[in-house]
Amino acid sequence: MLNITPNIIVKASQLRKVYGKEKTVAVDDVSFEVNRGEVFGLIGPDGAGKTSIFRMLTTLLLPDGGSAMVDGNDIVIDYKKIRSNVGYMPGKFSLYQDLSIEENINFFATVFGTTLEENYEIIKEIYVQIEPFKKRRAGKLSGGMKQKLALCCALIHKPKILFLDEPTTGVDPVSRKEFWDMLKRLKDQDITIVVSTPYMDEANLCDRIALIQKGKILSIDTPNAIVAAYPDALMEIKADNLYYLLRDLNAYEYTLSCFTFGEFLHLALKQNNVNSKLELNTYLTSKGHQNIIINPVTPTVEDCFIKLLHD
Repeated sequence: MLNITPNIIVKASQLRKVYGKEKTVAVDDVSFEVNRGEVFGLIGPDGAGKTSIFRMLTTLLLPDGGSAMVDGNDIVIDYKKIRSNVGYMPGKFSLYQDLSIEENINFFATVFGTTLEENYEIIKEIYVQIEPFKKRRAGKLSGGMKQKLALCCALIHKPKILFLDEPTTGVDPVSRKEFWDMLKRLKDQDITIVVSTPYMDEANLCDRIALIQKGKILSIDTPNAIVAAYPDALMEIKADNLYYLLRDLNAYEYTLSCFTFGEFLHLALKQNNVNSKLELNTYLTSKGHQNIIINPVTPTVEDCFIKLLHD
């Protein structure tokens, strides 16, 4: 059994999950800790292993190796206790499409031996936004309203910890912002939140993050600390033809990595000297590029993620 301090609510140690006859490794000896009362993010693309980790921590999947504790309970031995103490919002909307908003919430309240009235305060701020449509079937709701309904159902039994698996995927930008504002208010109610997302910009909304790819954790720290550790010179570059610009920058002798970042390219350089910008401009001009814009740029979490992939 894992030894954990009172401040740690989730502790995973060398968790492993393998699928199929081909023994495809989805989670590869993953270890991390989540502190009570924080928003902890698992950040990575589709197929990185985030959902498998969530399903193991919420006792829906058995691990093929390693161990984990959630609020002092072992995910294999104490699965009943964990299920009563956590809220889980899966990535795919999984509520009953033919039931109304009100019926879905009442159903999940009944499953946990409570009622909407008894725990109304914990979901009130979210529920009032969808309450005018409480008779509408879940299958007829917009993406943002489905998101709010799923969150209400995950919270109805006052969980100590909330697992949210890619909750903003496929949701419009306004609903994404509203959702993260709701998470901040839930944190203020002493609910620990573990959230996964493929959106690198959402990493900055977490207290700490784990960058994950192909079942392995690349780095764990605060977003600011991860960005501060970025070691290379980084430039944002733009010219008339982005396709040929990318080709020529990948052929540049001092390039470490180069990738598209909106309307610019982000270029990481092997050297960091005062002439980098001048040398780059000379090189690109010699290749026939026009209207060249080159500026030093502060790295983002996405830049750090790409750097870690290349190391």
